[in-house]
Amino acid sequence: MTQNIHEVLHRVFGYSAFVAEQEAVIEHTVAGGDSLVLMPTGGGKSLCYQIPAIVRDGLGVVVSPLIALMRDQVEGLRQTGVRAACLNSTLSPGEVVEVEAAVRGGRLDLLYVAPERLLGPRTLELLSRTRLALFAIDEAHCVSQWGHDFRPEYLQLSVLGERFPEVPRIALTATADEPTRREIAARLRLRDSVLFVSGFDRPNIGYAVVPKDNARAQLRRFLETRHAGHAGIVYCLSRRKVDATAAWLREKAGVNALPYHAGLDAGTRQRHQDRFLREDGVVIVATIAFGMGIDKPDVRFVAHLDLPKSIESYYQETGRAGRDGLPADAWMVYGLQEVVTLRQMVAGSEAGEARKRLEVRKLDAMLGYCELATCRRRTLLAYFGDSLADPCGNCDNCLAPVDTWDATEAAQMAMSCAYRTGQRFGVAYLIDVLRGRDTERIRRFRHDRLPTYGVGRDRDARQWRSVFRQLVAGGLLSVEVERYGSIRLTGASWPVLRGETRVHMRRDLPATRARRTSRAGDPAPPPDPATWDESLWEALRARRTELAAEQKVPPYVIFHDSTLREMVARRPATHDDFSRLPGVGDTKLKRYGDDFLAVIAAHAAGAESATQVARGRPVPINRM
Repeated sequence: MTQNIHEVLHRVFGYSAFVAEQEAVIEHTVAGGDSLVLMPTGGGKSLCYQIPAIVRDGLGVVVSPLIALMRDQVEGLRQTGVRAACLNSTLSPGEVVEVEAAVRGGRLDLLYVAPERLLGPRTLELLSRTRLALFAIDEAHCVSQWGHDFRPEYLQLSVLGERFPEVPRIALTATADEPTRREIAARLRLRDSVLFVSGFDRPNIGYAVVPKDNARAQLRRFLETRHAGHAGIVYCLSRRKVDATAAWLREKAGVNALPYHAGLDAGTRQRHQDRFLREDGVVIVATIAFGMGIDKPDVRFVAHLDLPKSIESYYQETGRAGRDGLPADAWMVYGLQEVVTLRQMVAGSEAGEARKRLEVRKLDAMLGYCELATCRRRTLLAYFGDSLADPCGNCDNCLAPVDTWDATEAAQMAMSCAYRTGQRFGVAYLIDVLRGRDTERIRRFRHDRLPTYGVGRDRDARQWRSVFRQLVAGGLLSVEVERYGSIRLTGASWPVLRGETRVHMRRDLPATRARRTSRAGDPAPPPDPATWDESLWEALRARRTELAAEQKVPPYVIFHDSTLREMVARRPATHDDFSRLPGVGDTKLKRYGDDFLAVIAAHAAGAESATQVARGRPVPINRM
């Protein structure tokens, strides 16, 4: 070991101590061992391969599935003094030649490469003639054919162990339940690897789910009251909805919103992604085509306007918020219609029956999460085999305990109505029958003569939608996707109809009375309110933006918000003081120490002048 890992952590990256399993993973990798690492997004996975690549002799090769973000990852390393480059299809032939020459000349510590480029004969031949420190396979869950982000080219990465048996391999992911972990290890042939699990909890994220009731208005209220001017991501199920939502946010809500989906041309997608990464306060409205590998640390919220396909997808997508460790929100509205849509997508896919059954089970688990009356974080962690001793205190159900009610009679009415109408109608029609509406369609089918006609007049349509939604989520009713979302009874329906089983439901609040759902989205509290200075904070951010613009890099590549906040709290006056800030390594100290120290000094001088004026003292004039 030519360098001490603690010395590299401080000198290069500017941190004084490792967190969670980082140190154990790094020591194992430096010693030449293979590993599978599960660590939450924002938990410091990248250091687990970056530091070994610096400490070990040779080149560290990082396999990444998204080429669009490699340049920012590389630039972030270069800012710390690490010699890094990437190989992907965005490079010109001349740039490829330059990178390959740097590899051959031993002038790189880390090389980021797309899997399809890595597996090409030219790259494999190049690496076979190079001293290698390690292979890091990022987003390793992409190897799972049963997963939500499957990448076929990842299946071929087992060749690395065969062709380079002496080079340690580290596979990393933030999302993998027990079956997925086994699949990763098997497909990458990590037979003797060590499993490191740091836990899945992201305590800085507040989770909230609200019933859908005019989703756009709900989103606007959420943004105006909790995230005005913040960067965030809004996920929608379809491209058309992405475009419409982004346009509506710009025109009606005054939000700097941009669409992102696979239907846009590559240039537009790249421009929108660049603006999101490099500008403050940009909101991306996207399908799930956007987000994997996003390194932007100051995403303050992730909002879902449609139900994700699985808890794995939900965890992965919400994990893009709050990577800097500061408070963030994971907020979602959902209704029964998208359940129908998602099940139709599953039924109409070309997947085999086993895959379809698995996807339906995953969707059912997602539904169950939405209808929880208990701590959401505990259920989310339990899904991945993790645990939380006490309720989290930072989800909607913890902050405002859910009121439940005995819904047995309402459930019986809903089930009886579905049964007596032939189990061939959707929720909207059944609600009309229950509420006794006089419509031509009801008269045509003579459903106004049924015993269930009008028995539910005492509940409005919103309340009945809640009943049906929770019955479907609980498996007491099912949605027949082949028949346009018709509601059918299940085996669990009959004990309820016979009065043998009681049904309790969560009571949904009216949208106008929606409770405060989370602390997490609040403006991040200063480290010490007594020392916080908003004007200094803005001055530091302005200087960071100027430096980033000069170098054409995202502002967070210069310093994260968390480092700027420490500048406000500690007010460093010397290079020695500045070097003690988290995130300030030797290279960043040399590059930016004078700039930010000057901002802090000028602010202090201005404050002192203002104080002297207020006290009637003369202000000294600096004469040249």
